[in-house]
Amino acid sequence: MSYFTLNVADRIATLTLDERDAAVNTVSPEWITAMREAFERLKADEDVDGVIITSAKPGFMAGADLKYILNETAHFTARDAFDFSQRATAMHRAIETCGKPVVAAINGFALGGGYELALACHRRIVVDDAKAAVGLPEVNVGLLPGSGGTQRLARMIGALKALDVLLAGASYKPADALALGLVDEVVARESLLDAARAWIQSGPEAGQPWDRRGYKTKETHGLLDNAFANAMTAQVAALSARYGENYPAPLAILTCVYEGVQCPIDGALRIESRQFARLMTDPRARNIIRTTFVNKGLAEKGARRPGGFEKTKVAKVGVLGAGMMGAGIAYVAADAGIEVVLLDVSVEAAEKGKAYARKILDKRVQKGAKAQDAADAILARIAPTTDYAALAGCTAVVEAVFEDTVIKADVVKKAEAVLGADAIFASNTSTLPITQLAEASSRPENFIGLHFFSPVERMDLVEVILGRATSDATVARAFDFVAQLRKTPIVVNDARGFYTSRVFQTFIHEGAAMVGEGVAPALIENAAKMVGMPIGPLALLDEVTLDLPLKIVDQAIAEEGATYTPPCGAPVMRRMKDEFKRSSRKAGGAFYDYDEKSKRLWPGLAEAFPRAAQQPSAEEVGKRLLYVQALETARCLEEGVLTHAGDGDLGAVLGWGFPAWTGGTLSFIDTVGVGAFVAECDRLAQAHGPRFTPTAQLRAMAAVNERFHPACAA
Repeated sequence: MSYFTLNVADRIATLTLDERDAAVNTVSPEWITAMREAFERLKADEDVDGVIITSAKPGFMAGADLKYILNETAHFTARDAFDFSQRATAMHRAIETCGKPVVAAINGFALGGGYELALACHRRIVVDDAKAAVGLPEVNVGLLPGSGGTQRLARMIGALKALDVLLAGASYKPADALALGLVDEVVARESLLDAARAWIQSGPEAGQPWDRRGYKTKETHGLLDNAFANAMTAQVAALSARYGENYPAPLAILTCVYEGVQCPIDGALRIESRQFARLMTDPRARNIIRTTFVNKGLAEKGARRPGGFEKTKVAKVGVLGAGMMGAGIAYVAADAGIEVVLLDVSVEAAEKGKAYARKILDKRVQKGAKAQDAADAILARIAPTTDYAALAGCTAVVEAVFEDTVIKADVVKKAEAVLGADAIFASNTSTLPITQLAEASSRPENFIGLHFFSPVERMDLVEVILGRATSDATVARAFDFVAQLRKTPIVVNDARGFYTSRVFQTFIHEGAAMVGEGVAPALIENAAKMVGMPIGPLALLDEVTLDLPLKIVDQAIAEEGATYTPPCGAPVMRRMKDEFKRSSRKAGGAFYDYDEKSKRLWPGLAEAFPRAAQQPSAEEVGKRLLYVQALETARCLEEGVLTHAGDGDLGAVLGWGFPAWTGGTLSFIDTVGVGAFVAECDRLAQAHGPRFTPTAQLRAMAAVNERFHPACAA
């Protein structure tokens, strides 16, 4: 397979990266071998004085193919992973020690392994282009740069500055990259290769500073600099506090830099490879890669979209309800270039919804993220109104009115009276069954659920919820609309609470139930954060209000009667709301008291719910909170609410913040091991009740050592 072309003119070789049949250049074992062989030839070629590395594609080079990392390396031993890193490292060492000046002419993005290639060159020149960027984002997938990135960057710009770059995992535009020292020169696109040739023709030294005899890093002069040592100690404490034991990559990066700058470059590169191997053989990195990159990418490319239907685009959309959700949906639609009719019961309410978009845009303009004329154009696409006639010409409508079946039925009828026969109607409900809501529609085959998450402009996930009558054509069009909005869809079949709301409820109810058991509220909150939840269940209840989960419970009781078993936390929530008149932060406080700058747990909790003499460990509390969510997800998959394990994981991580290190609720079960998970659930069921009883499918999977994600290593 061809990975690049190589041409020599005027004693300068130009190696142009151009991986055949690929949209971007990526790092692979075969590419590494081809590059190593090419530089061995170039080193021996007496007719070549220098080398330019550039690309024929819009981007210079990406990093390793994450699908390869996920699947092909799943069963690597630590030695395999170390050797994997060292092969790439040896190739980069061959470049920088070839005895001829090598310049990276970066024509677009150079990220991960692509930027590590540039670091191995003796000079880096990047085009002055908005689409160009450099960076080392490996920390975002639970890894670290494994072919010299931690060591070369620390020697180029200093260890502490390098740590900032490595731990941020960000991409840097040309001007910022130049200011940080990540590149040496920024030039116009038409001057890129000329600038590279001019540098080679100037007769630069063909070597790196760290290969000179007697070289010391900025932080070491025979002995470790005390200020640097103290700064690194402070970093250990800060990273430990922030990530705990759940995310090992940041501390591994810190170790690479701290130990590496005290060694000659080859020893430092071995340190890096050892840390890389440790991370690569840890399931947490594969969990993150599988869900937040591979499966997210597949979902956004329409992996669950029904086939056989042409792609469609929405030019004009109606949004019914201009509250926070409706206003957010209107903003993201307008930002995607769609004309928006934002409808509410009063002009004031509709205008307030448009003002929400104005506020977002004003902030973006102030930060330099959006030009004023572009912001004005987005705002102009939102037309606030009270008149249903304005919906004429809309090919899609999203309803985001109050969570009441009667109200929703009314707006469905009024909207359909104006809409064309082929328009799709989507409800943003988070709990009401789509099939039931579709009963108000004269064309239920066009009715679907699109559950957005708040705040809409920042949350990627959309649950695409299928009613019993929803047609495949409507599903396909809904997927196309979600893609237009640049959101991530998962498919969910109709059921009470759907998927995300149903499983999210188990988290907040388990937290409330533990309060009723006498578990210290501070222990509950801290244990949740220790396992990686972004916020404790009690603080979350204060934000969402106790009214919402109790309304869901009451609605289920009204519809199902004696067959419905209220969730475990409902009694505590009712006492908080009815007896103590504490229902939410907005209402003045529930589990917490608030002032202008801070919050603290309500002191009355100790009297209202006396503490048990024997408190559980933080590990036990955290386990209950994670296991109850994972088990409910398994039930959703077994019942057919979910159709794919990958959707369950995506919904968990993107929807309500289940810890990314787990890869999601079902990946978490894989990581624990299905057999061990079932055994632990049985123990928890004995101790805390039948809500922890494993499903029949889980027991069957445990019996044959089956997994939800077969490619995931044990």
